[in-house]
Amino acid sequence: MIIRHIVLILACCFLQLQAMAQVSEQRAEELKADAAYICGEGWGETYNSADQAALADLISKISVNISNSFEIKEEELNTNGGLDSKTAITSVMNSYTQATLTNTNNLVIANTPQVHVLRYIKRDEVNKIFDERKEKVFDYVRSANRAEVKGKVDDALRSYYWAFAMLRSLQYPNSVKMKVDGEQRLLVTWIPQQIEEILSNLSVKIAGKEENDVNLLLKYKGKPVTSLDYTYFDGRTWSNLYSAKDGMGVVELRPDVAVNSFQIKYEYEYADQCQIDKELESVMQLFKGTPFKHSTVYISDIDKKVASSSVKKEFEKTVKAEGQAVVQNLQEAETKDYAAVIERIVNAIRNKDYSSVDDCFTSEGVKMYHKLLNYGKARLLGTPQFSFYTMGKRVVCRSIPMAFSFKNNKRKFVEDVTFTFDENKKIETVAFGLGSEARDDIFNKGMGAWSDYVKMVIATFLENYKTAFALKRMDYLESVFDENATIITGHYIKKAPKKALEGERYIYNDKKLIKYTRQTKSEYLRKLGMCFQSNQFINIRFADNDVVKMGEGGETFGIQIRQDYYSSSYGDQGYLFLMVDFNDPENPSIKVRTWQPDRNPDINSNLPRSSRDWGIIGPSNF
Repeated sequence: MIIRHIVLILACCFLQLQAMAQVSEQRAEELKADAAYICGEGWGETYNSADQAALADLISKISVNISNSFEIKEEELNTNGGLDSKTAITSVMNSYTQATLTNTNNLVIANTPQVHVLRYIKRDEVNKIFDERKEKVFDYVRSANRAEVKGKVDDALRSYYWAFAMLRSLQYPNSVKMKVDGEQRLLVTWIPQQIEEILSNLSVKIAGKEENDVNLLLKYKGKPVTSLDYTYFDGRTWSNLYSAKDGMGVVELRPDVAVNSFQIKYEYEYADQCQIDKELESVMQLFKGTPFKHSTVYISDIDKKVASSSVKKEFEKTVKAEGQAVVQNLQEAETKDYAAVIERIVNAIRNKDYSSVDDCFTSEGVKMYHKLLNYGKARLLGTPQFSFYTMGKRVVCRSIPMAFSFKNNKRKFVEDVTFTFDENKKIETVAFGLGSEARDDIFNKGMGAWSDYVKMVIATFLENYKTAFALKRMDYLESVFDENATIITGHYIKKAPKKALEGERYIYNDKKLIKYTRQTKSEYLRKLGMCFQSNQFINIRFADNDVVKMGEGGETFGIQIRQDYYSSSYGDQGYLFLMVDFNDPENPSIKVRTWQPDRNPDINSNLPRSSRDWGIIGPSNF
């Protein structure tokens, strides 16, 4: 009896499944016959493989349907004659990821013997695909405008060029307009003009030479450039990518090559960074790069220019400006002993006699000093101009500009190194200083009600925090995070898994998939340690700060700060939110750490707390 019931149930299920399959087949045939739809089919052993095959077939069908309306010039394609414009249209359509094609639908026709899937879209929905990419172009333009205003030349060039690359992949690139500064701009001509204008306002001068290293003074519109990337050609080969900071740059000539001239090329494509956006990466690979007249500068008569005292003095003035603290309350007479120690260290670095000054440091300080020297090939920039200020019982010396290069990586960095003395006049901490923009944000914007001392505590904390990543100081990070800290990490990924694990969240931002993960302190530090081991270097740059005091009484602050993160295996840009308890200034404690891709414009002290937009997490959560 039981067996009979089971057989009847199985027979009913089979008949039901068969009926459902027939309905799906019938629906599929109706869709394929309906002129209002474009359809693609795919087969596979799993649903995902069949669905991807159907999506590829759909994209191919869309390409055929729109080929006559596309405006792609064959001479713009990066194919060496391997693709004609019609084939290129298919390649452009293939640059649209599954995440982008959100207005398509699918239908499972059969599950056996193979999975059979139909993907379809209404013909009048096709244009929406291009509308979404057009909006991405507009987002890049807006980002470029913001960066240009702040003097972030590297960000402005990158965003403008990426906007131009995406623009060329649109259906009608020559007709796309955008309202900028109250005027409608034809982007296909306006964006290249903006790039060229930025490049034309850059200048580079020789500021000195030390052995084979040439110091550069780089300016934008007559002022030291906040940040800028470049390469150079010494007559034999192009260099790796160098990063100038606050007007200071360097060229490292080959010891075996006698040259008295070289070319500098300002970076604007950033092809090595576009992998964070698969659409952009596909488009960048499809189209040829666009040359710009002012992107390359030829510098001759190096030896003659080195002898120019005016530029050297200007460079040293820039170095000195970087060394000056906003709070400077040590008189020259009080700095004598500290200055003598720093002079010894500078000479030791210059002469590569590093260990001769180990006695100037505490036991922890000397470890940091040697980690600094092992961070990359280190060299001094110019003649450091020291300045000293007190912070509690400590004395801080800023700043010694240094350049760092790495054997197996394309990037070179310029950093301002600071030294902190303890009560016994021993150096206990070595840190990379904040850039001028980040420092100005802390001392000159929105914090007038707080003392210079509080501002300096916040600035010093941020310097130590970013340095901990560069020097892989797990001990510092272990000490600075509260045991019960709320930690949410975020980074760009290619695709989401079928099922999110506990603590994970996936969000699309500008069509880029971001994975957010909530972690405990121990989980975060364990993964960070693995990251430290797998990367030759990590470099963090901070800018665009917003700081607000949180709660009534006490010294707890919310800090939103832009973070440019570079490592030997990964890079991204986004905004950190840190809630930090400074009630014990010598032992700050991070209560909350989150990351998100975009700035929250409403986090400022002039708005009531209820009106502030803190992003994915904020005070209301606590």
